[in-house]
Amino acid sequence: MTQPQGYEMFEYERQQFRSAELIRDADNYRLAREAVRSRRAARREAARSGRDDSERRVKGHRPRGPRFARAA
Repeated sequence: MTQPQGYEMFEYERQQFRSAELIRDADNYRLAREAVRSRRAARREAARSGRDDSERRVKGHRPRGPRFARAA
């Protein structure tokens, strides 16, 4: 079976478009991961320096089990 005229050019353009789309997706993913890493690093630094006391977890002496007994 013969391909219609111009088919090879169409396939090449489609491949170029897909390649550019994958590169954009990879860049977006990389930026998102970088943002997550920087937020984590900022939280760790704030916890280390102690300046973010209002956001720190409360360390109570309450056991981790259920608060109330289960109803019958």
